[in-house]
Amino acid sequence: MSKIMYDYTKSVLERVSFDPLLFCKELEKAIKMLLPYEMEQLREWLLSYTIGKPELKQCLLIVNS
Repeated sequence: MSKIMYDYTKSVLERVSFDPLLFCKELEKAIKMLLPYEMEQLREWLLSYTIGKPELKQCLLIVNS
């Protein structure tokens, strides 16, 4: 079931990526729900996803703290 949660989280983040504040809020929710190894996967996904979206780079601080 955790794979489903990880995929759902990515889907939500992609849909709200137009708004950096909303993106950060959803990211904070995801941190509370995901398992540690899923967080590592999410961190890697975020690094590649935010390459073309500099307005979302600030949200990387949330997962790195």
